[in-house]
Amino acid sequence: MSDTATLESLSIGRPDPLPIPAGADDEVRGIVEGIYGDGIIGKKGAFSREFARDMAEDIYRAFHEALPRPRGAVGRGRRRFYVEIHPEQLRGWLELVDHPWVRTVSEAILGPDYQIVELGFDIPFPGATDQPWHRDFRMPEATKQDKRLTSLAFNLTAVDTTEEMGPFEIAPGTQFDWSPEFDHEMFPPKSMWSRYEERAVRKYPKMGDISARSALTIHHGTRSISETPRPVLVLGVDAPGAGNAEHHDMAVTRGFYDSLPERVQRHLVCPIVDELTPITQKHDIEGLMMGEA
Repeated sequence: MSDTATLESLSIGRPDPLPIPAGADDEVRGIVEGIYGDGIIGKKGAFSREFARDMAEDIYRAFHEALPRPRGAVGRGRRRFYVEIHPEQLRGWLELVDHPWVRTVSEAILGPDYQIVELGFDIPFPGATDQPWHRDFRMPEATKQDKRLTSLAFNLTAVDTTEEMGPFEIAPGTQFDWSPEFDHEMFPPKSMWSRYEERAVRKYPKMGDISARSALTIHHGTRSISETPRPVLVLGVDAPGAGNAEHHDMAVTRGFYDSLPERVQRHLVCPIVDELTPITQKHDIEGLMMGEA
Protein backbone atom coordinates (compact mmCIF):
# COMPACT_ATOMS: atom_id res chain seq x y z
CA MET A 1 0.00 0.00 0.00
CA SER A 2 1.51 3.32 -1.03
CA ASP A 3 -1.32 5.57 -2.21
CA THR A 4 -1.21 8.66 0.01
CA ALA A 5 -4.97 9.17 0.08
CA THR A 6 -5.47 5.56 1.12
CA LEU A 7 -2.85 5.89 3.85
CA GLU A 8 -4.44 9.09 5.13
CA SER A 9 -7.74 7.24 5.49
CA LEU A 10 -6.10 5.15 8.21
CA SER A 11 -6.70 7.93 10.72
CA ILE A 12 -10.04 8.14 12.52
CA GLY A 13 -9.24 11.83 12.98
CA ARG A 14 -8.72 13.79 16.14
CA PRO A 15 -11.68 15.30 18.03
CA ASP A 16 -13.10 18.63 16.92
CA PRO A 17 -13.17 20.66 19.05
CA LEU A 18 -10.22 19.51 21.11
CA PRO A 19 -10.98 18.61 24.75
CA ILE A 20 -9.40 21.73 26.22
CA PRO A 21 -10.50 22.17 29.86
CA ALA A 22 -12.71 25.14 30.63
CA GLY A 23 -10.68 28.14 31.73
CA ALA A 24 -7.42 26.65 30.45
CA ASP A 25 -4.42 28.96 30.31
CA ASP A 26 -1.99 29.09 27.41
CA GLU A 27 0.21 26.34 28.86
CA VAL A 28 -2.65 23.86 29.24
CA ARG A 29 -4.02 24.77 25.82
CA GLY A 30 -0.61 24.09 24.28
CA ILE A 31 -0.35 20.75 26.11
CA VAL A 32 -3.71 19.53 24.77
CA GLU A 33 -2.95 20.77 21.25
CA GLY A 34 0.43 19.00 21.35
CA ILE A 35 -0.75 15.62 22.66
CA TYR A 36 -3.82 15.55 20.41
CA GLY A 37 -1.78 16.95 17.51
CA ASP A 38 1.72 15.49 17.20
CA GLY A 39 1.09 12.99 19.99
CA ILE A 40 4.24 14.01 21.88
CA ILE A 41 5.47 17.07 23.78
CA GLY A 42 8.54 17.75 25.88
CA LYS A 43 10.19 20.00 28.43
CA LYS A 44 13.93 20.52 28.29
CA GLY A 45 15.91 20.76 31.50
CA ALA A 46 13.02 19.81 33.75
CA PHE A 47 15.43 17.95 36.04
CA SER A 48 19.09 18.32 36.93
CA ARG A 49 21.83 16.21 35.43
CA GLU A 50 22.47 14.91 38.96
CA PHE A 51 18.88 13.64 39.02
CA ALA A 52 19.51 11.83 35.72
CA ARG A 53 22.76 10.31 37.00
CA ASP A 54 21.04 8.98 40.13
CA MET A 55 18.24 7.65 37.94
CA ALA A 56 20.77 5.83 35.74
CA GLU A 57 22.37 4.18 38.79
CA ASP A 58 18.96 2.99 40.02
CA ILE A 59 18.04 1.71 36.56
CA TYR A 60 21.21 -0.37 36.18
CA ARG A 61 20.86 -1.75 39.70
CA ALA A 62 17.26 -2.78 39.03
CA PHE A 63 18.19 -4.27 35.65
CA HIS A 64 20.87 -6.55 37.08
CA GLU A 65 18.45 -7.66 39.82
CA ALA A 66 15.68 -8.37 37.30
CA LEU A 67 17.70 -10.09 34.58
CA PRO A 68 18.00 -13.55 36.22
CA ARG A 69 14.33 -13.65 37.30
CA PRO A 70 11.73 -15.24 35.02
CA ARG A 71 9.90 -12.34 33.33
CA GLY A 72 11.91 -9.88 35.36
CA ALA A 73 13.36 -8.31 32.21
CA VAL A 74 11.32 -8.91 29.05
CA GLY A 75 12.70 -8.63 25.54
CA ARG A 76 11.62 -5.81 23.26
CA GLY A 77 13.66 -6.96 20.29
CA ARG A 78 17.31 -7.88 19.80
CA ARG A 79 19.46 -6.47 22.63
CA ARG A 80 16.50 -4.53 24.11
CA PHE A 81 14.85 -5.08 27.47
CA TYR A 82 12.01 -3.62 29.49
CA VAL A 83 11.87 -3.82 33.30
CA GLU A 84 9.10 -2.70 35.65
CA ILE A 85 10.01 -1.46 39.11
CA HIS A 86 8.37 -0.17 42.27
CA PRO A 87 8.49 3.56 43.13
CA GLU A 88 10.80 2.88 46.08
CA GLN A 89 13.44 1.55 43.69
CA LEU A 90 13.84 5.03 42.19
CA ARG A 91 15.29 7.66 44.50
CA GLY A 92 13.76 10.53 42.51
CA TRP A 93 10.26 9.07 42.11
CA LEU A 94 8.52 11.68 44.26
CA GLU A 95 10.38 14.52 42.56
CA LEU A 96 9.29 13.06 39.23
CA VAL A 97 5.59 12.55 39.87
CA ASP A 98 5.27 15.78 41.85
CA HIS A 99 6.99 17.91 39.22
CA PRO A 100 4.65 20.78 38.23
CA TRP A 101 4.92 19.97 34.52
CA VAL A 102 4.13 16.29 35.05
CA ARG A 103 1.12 17.15 37.18
CA THR A 104 -0.10 19.82 34.74
CA VAL A 105 0.21 17.56 31.69
CA SER A 106 -1.47 14.64 33.44
CA GLU A 107 -4.41 16.72 34.59
CA ALA A 108 -4.80 18.55 31.26
CA ILE A 109 -5.08 15.30 29.28
CA LEU A 110 -6.47 12.79 31.80
CA GLY A 111 -8.40 14.94 34.26
CA PRO A 112 -7.89 15.85 37.92
CA ASP A 113 -8.24 12.23 39.07
CA TYR A 114 -5.46 10.81 36.88
CA GLN A 115 -3.83 7.61 38.13
CA ILE A 116 -0.14 6.68 38.33
CA VAL A 117 -0.05 3.04 37.20
CA GLU A 118 3.41 2.11 35.90
CA LEU A 119 7.09 2.71 36.44
CA GLY A 120 9.74 1.00 34.36
CA PHE A 121 12.55 1.47 31.90
CA ASP A 122 13.68 0.46 28.43
CA ILE A 123 17.34 -0.30 27.73
CA PRO A 124 18.55 -0.67 24.15
CA PHE A 125 22.08 -2.07 24.38
CA PRO A 126 24.86 -1.88 21.78
CA GLY A 127 23.79 -3.98 18.83
CA ALA A 128 20.07 -3.28 19.24
CA THR A 129 18.32 -3.42 15.87
CA ASP A 130 15.42 -1.48 14.37
CA GLN A 131 12.08 -2.32 15.90
CA PRO A 132 9.03 -2.57 13.67
CA TRP A 133 6.70 0.42 13.75
CA HIS A 134 4.18 -0.14 16.54
CA ARG A 135 2.08 1.31 19.33
CA ASP A 136 2.39 0.07 22.89
CA PHE A 137 -1.10 -1.40 23.25
CA ARG A 138 -4.40 -1.75 21.39
CA MET A 139 -6.47 1.37 20.81
CA PRO A 140 -9.04 1.60 23.63
CA GLU A 141 -12.73 1.80 22.80
CA ALA A 142 -12.85 5.29 24.33
CA THR A 143 -10.39 6.40 21.65
CA LYS A 144 -12.08 4.56 18.78
CA GLN A 145 -15.55 5.79 19.67
CA ASP A 146 -15.00 9.16 21.33
CA LYS A 147 -11.50 10.08 20.10
CA ARG A 148 -10.49 10.50 23.74
CA LEU A 149 -6.94 9.70 24.87
CA THR A 150 -6.92 7.83 28.17
CA SER A 151 -3.24 7.36 29.01
CA LEU A 152 0.17 9.01 28.83
CA ALA A 153 3.74 7.75 28.87
CA PHE A 154 6.37 10.09 30.32
CA ASN A 155 9.95 9.36 29.26
CA LEU A 156 13.25 10.52 30.78
CA THR A 157 16.62 9.64 29.26
CA ALA A 158 19.56 8.57 31.43
CA VAL A 159 22.10 9.69 28.79
CA ASP A 160 22.63 12.46 26.28
CA THR A 161 21.18 10.75 23.21
CA THR A 162 23.26 10.58 20.03
CA GLU A 163 22.53 9.24 16.57
CA GLU A 164 24.81 6.25 17.16
CA MET A 165 22.72 5.13 20.17
CA GLY A 166 19.68 4.35 18.03
CA PRO A 167 17.33 7.17 19.03
CA PHE A 168 13.59 6.82 19.56
CA GLU A 169 11.71 7.63 16.34
CA ILE A 170 8.06 8.68 16.27
CA ALA A 171 5.53 9.43 13.53
CA PRO A 172 3.71 12.55 14.73
CA GLY A 173 -0.06 12.67 14.44
CA THR A 174 -0.56 8.90 14.15
CA GLN A 175 -2.12 8.24 17.56
CA PHE A 176 -5.53 8.03 15.85
CA ASP A 177 -4.43 5.58 13.14
CA TRP A 178 -6.47 2.40 13.07
CA SER A 179 -6.88 -0.45 10.62
CA PRO A 180 -8.02 -4.08 10.92
CA GLU A 181 -4.78 -4.90 9.09
CA PHE A 182 -2.70 -3.95 12.14
CA ASP A 183 -1.25 -7.14 13.63
CA HIS A 184 -2.53 -7.52 17.21
CA GLU A 185 -4.09 -4.06 16.56
CA MET A 186 -0.62 -2.65 17.28
CA PHE A 187 1.70 -3.35 14.34
CA PRO A 188 1.01 -1.72 10.96
CA PRO A 189 1.91 -4.09 8.11
CA LYS A 190 5.01 -3.24 6.10
CA SER A 191 2.75 -2.14 3.24
CA MET A 192 1.80 0.85 5.43
CA TRP A 193 5.26 1.73 6.71
CA SER A 194 5.74 4.50 4.14
CA ARG A 195 3.17 6.57 6.07
CA TYR A 196 5.36 6.42 9.18
CA GLU A 197 8.69 6.74 7.41
CA GLU A 198 7.49 9.95 5.74
CA ARG A 199 6.52 11.43 9.12
CA ALA A 200 9.39 10.01 11.16
CA VAL A 201 11.08 12.33 13.65
CA ARG A 202 14.07 11.16 15.69
CA LYS A 203 14.39 12.45 19.24
CA TYR A 204 17.71 13.41 20.85
CA PRO A 205 16.89 14.25 24.48
CA LYS A 206 19.56 15.24 26.99
CA MET A 207 19.88 14.24 30.62
CA GLY A 208 17.23 16.16 32.58
CA ASP A 209 14.78 16.44 29.66
CA ILE A 210 11.31 14.86 29.90
CA SER A 211 8.67 14.08 27.28
CA ALA A 212 5.03 13.03 27.42
CA ARG A 213 3.33 11.11 24.64
CA SER A 214 0.32 9.06 23.77
CA ALA A 215 1.57 5.48 23.64
CA LEU A 216 -0.82 5.04 20.70
CA THR A 217 1.35 7.27 18.51
CA ILE A 218 3.21 4.97 16.12
CA HIS A 219 6.92 4.76 16.96
CA HIS A 220 9.95 2.49 17.17
CA GLY A 221 13.50 2.25 18.45
CA THR A 222 16.24 2.47 15.82
CA ARG A 223 19.48 0.57 15.33
CA SER A 224 22.29 1.22 17.81
CA ILE A 225 25.89 1.27 16.60
CA SER A 226 27.13 2.87 19.83
CA GLU A 227 29.13 1.17 22.57
CA THR A 228 26.86 2.90 25.13
CA PRO A 229 23.41 1.68 26.26
CA ARG A 230 20.51 4.16 26.12
CA PRO A 231 18.33 3.65 29.23
CA VAL A 232 14.99 5.49 29.28
CA LEU A 233 12.65 5.72 32.27
CA VAL A 234 8.91 5.23 31.66
CA LEU A 235 6.16 6.61 33.89
CA GLY A 236 2.67 5.42 32.92
CA VAL A 237 -0.37 7.52 33.85
CA ASP A 238 -4.05 6.71 33.19
CA ALA A 239 -7.40 8.41 33.15
CA PRO A 240 -9.86 6.80 35.61
CA GLY A 241 -11.26 3.62 34.10
CA ALA A 242 -8.55 3.20 31.46
CA GLY A 243 -7.59 -0.11 33.06
CA ASN A 244 -3.86 -0.22 32.42
CA ALA A 245 -3.13 -0.75 36.12
CA GLU A 246 -4.42 -4.31 35.62
CA HIS A 247 -1.36 -5.04 33.47
CA HIS A 248 1.13 -3.93 36.12
CA ASP A 249 2.08 -4.93 39.68
CA MET A 250 3.47 -1.68 41.04
CA ALA A 251 3.19 -1.45 44.84
CA VAL A 252 4.37 0.73 47.73
CA THR A 253 5.02 0.00 51.39
CA ARG A 254 2.94 1.62 54.11
CA GLY A 255 5.86 3.68 55.40
CA PHE A 256 6.62 5.02 51.93
CA TYR A 257 2.96 5.81 51.24
CA ASP A 258 2.57 7.66 54.54
CA SER A 259 5.62 9.79 53.72
CA LEU A 260 4.02 11.12 50.53
CA PRO A 261 2.05 14.36 50.33
CA GLU A 262 -1.70 13.86 49.98
CA ARG A 263 -1.66 15.45 46.51
CA VAL A 264 0.49 12.48 45.39
CA GLN A 265 -1.23 9.78 47.46
CA ARG A 266 -4.56 10.39 45.81
CA HIS A 267 -3.16 9.53 42.37
CA LEU A 268 -1.79 6.14 43.45
CA VAL A 269 -4.04 3.16 42.73
CA CYS A 270 -1.51 0.43 43.54
CA PRO A 271 -1.55 -1.88 46.58
CA ILE A 272 0.01 -0.78 49.87
CA VAL A 273 2.01 -3.76 51.18
CA ASP A 274 4.14 -4.74 54.17
CA GLU A 275 7.01 -5.86 51.96
CA LEU A 276 7.78 -5.34 48.28
CA THR A 277 7.93 -8.36 45.98
CA PRO A 278 9.95 -8.27 42.75
CA ILE A 279 7.66 -7.64 39.78
CA THR A 280 6.83 -10.46 37.38
CA GLN A 281 5.81 -8.60 34.27
CA LYS A 282 2.36 -9.13 32.77
CA HIS A 283 2.44 -6.67 29.88
CA ASP A 284 4.55 -7.56 26.90
CA ILE A 285 4.56 -6.56 23.24
CA GLU A 286 4.44 -9.91 21.51
CA GLY A 287 5.66 -8.76 18.12
CA LEU A 288 8.81 -7.35 19.72
CA MET A 289 9.44 -10.28 22.06
CA MET A 290 9.14 -12.76 19.20
CA GLY A 291 12.12 -11.18 17.52
CA GLU A 292 10.27 -9.56 14.66
CA ALA A 293 12.44 -6.46 15.02
